[in-house]
Amino acid sequence: MLPAVVKTLGADHRVAYESAAVSPFLVVRAAGSLGADLVALRHDLGFLIEVKSSKDDLLHFTSSPRLVEQINIIREQCERSGVLPIYAFRLKGVRGDAWRLFTLPDMRINGRTGLLYERLPKIERTAKGNLVLRWKNGMPLARFLDYVKAGPVFTTVAV
Repeated sequence: MLPAVVKTLGADHRVAYESAAVSPFLVVRAAGSLGADLVALRHDLGFLIEVKSSKDDLLHFTSSPRLVEQINIIREQCERSGVLPIYAFRLKGVRGDAWRLFTLPDMRINGRTGLLYERLPKIERTAKGNLVLRWKNGMPLARFLDYVKAGPVFTTVAV
């Protein structure tokens, strides 16, 4: 599957995607009412991932009570467990790295996961308080993969 994904990427992005094979995540399709589509786990990190896809580069979340409840549940559960919620937004029709990543604003996450939380762009709020994803403001998936590859930031050093 990876060769098909990386064939339209530039060399630098291809290396980042291929690094995921060195220290892979176990990815499981999530079922249930939490609203997350995937759970990704590795020895040092865990994420809940909500996947969005659109042909428009601006994705509006509705202000429906159900969506607000889902976001609040995800926020509460992720803060309590130290798991990072990620919103993965794929812009249809883009060649190359079409994925951009975001996380919820105003969360309290500590440790190594907290460092990653600080680096990820936050979902924006409109003047009316609704949440929106602006594809151009997200973190490219290749950059995210490069950051989380096994390396000094995510390695425990014995003292």
